[in-house]
Amino acid sequence: MNVINNEVFEALASLEKEKGIPMSYLIEKISNAIAIAIKRDFGGSENTIVEIDPAKNRFYVAVRKNVVEEVEDPETEITLADATKYSKVAHIGGVVEIPLETKQFGRIAAQSAKHVIRQAISEAEKGQIAQKYMDKKYEIISVPILKIDEVKGNATVEIDKTEAILPKSEQVPGEELHEGQRVMVYVVDVLTGGKNPKLMISRSHPGLIKRLFEMHTPEIKDGTVEIKAVSREAGSRTKIAVWSKDENVDAVGACIGPKGSRVSAIVEELGGEKIDVIRYSEQPEELIAAALSPAEVSKVLVDPTGAKACKAIVPDSQLSLAIGNKGQNVRLAARLTGWKIDIGPESQAEQIIEEMETLRRETQEQIDKAVEDLFADEEF
Repeated sequence: MNVINNEVFEALASLEKEKGIPMSYLIEKISNAIAIAIKRDFGGSENTIVEIDPAKNRFYVAVRKNVVEEVEDPETEITLADATKYSKVAHIGGVVEIPLETKQFGRIAAQSAKHVIRQAISEAEKGQIAQKYMDKKYEIISVPILKIDEVKGNATVEIDKTEAILPKSEQVPGEELHEGQRVMVYVVDVLTGGKNPKLMISRSHPGLIKRLFEMHTPEIKDGTVEIKAVSREAGSRTKIAVWSKDENVDAVGACIGPKGSRVSAIVEELGGEKIDVIRYSEQPEELIAAALSPAEVSKVLVDPTGAKACKAIVPDSQLSLAIGNKGQNVRLAARLTGWKIDIGPESQAEQIIEEMETLRRETQEQIDKAVEDLFADEEF
């Protein structure tokens, strides 16, 4: 047995307490590292023994050798005469353990322990940072802007005393950020593959809208109101569909807030981005009509072929409003609902209805014919 300075074990105990690294894990790693080093420096034997006992503050390091009449490989074999120095019951064909003195393995043990501990600390800290970051995934956090890259436009922000990059592509178009300013960012993902964990953050992601409404609307926090869908063109316009399982709760009103206070706070945070809050419905016609807000919709005709497509008829005076600037309103409505939406004016309503009715008849005829063909050869 070889007694080792108990400062090593005190250091391991301290790491377990402060860094959360189990002593048993470190001891196993140190044992393996010492075994490899002993194998390298003392003959390459596979039969290296390393036992570390923190309860007794002891290391035991030894190598096993086969007892033979004549040694051909001194790294793995030993004569009976030499073997009896280590074991009184040594015999030809047997195995003896040869303990190594501290002066023989002490330097190796110290170097191995230092390397393992240093690596373990690094891995533990990386793991702790990663876990801390993972807890922030899909959340929004308020961060200070440290600096702006004048060439690329990327913003460096501080999160838990660590720097993160808000790329120009993830910023709100038209928004000017300044050093020292605090902004809300959405944590899109956590990348743990590199040397250090990294946060992917954004101010243009639809998730930011969802979290801002959760922050400002108690009814969403307690589950009374649910956000069903969000579609967004950052810096310009957002549509959000909300719903309540409680018939006595006005989901839209809850999100807008008294005198528009809640939605106004979100609009201000986003630099004036327009936000349409609509009531979600399981009925496609109702949902699509609401999604085209602020335009009024006279009628929604669902494609009878089963495709998620429809024709929305609006008053002629509402046509441009329903379509929106460069098609933005109908585009956002389509993303929100998951339906392809074509807009038509009331002045062409009869023609549109007739076209849809014709399509319905043709579809039904095709279905009927397919059924007839299927059973044409069947005898009843």
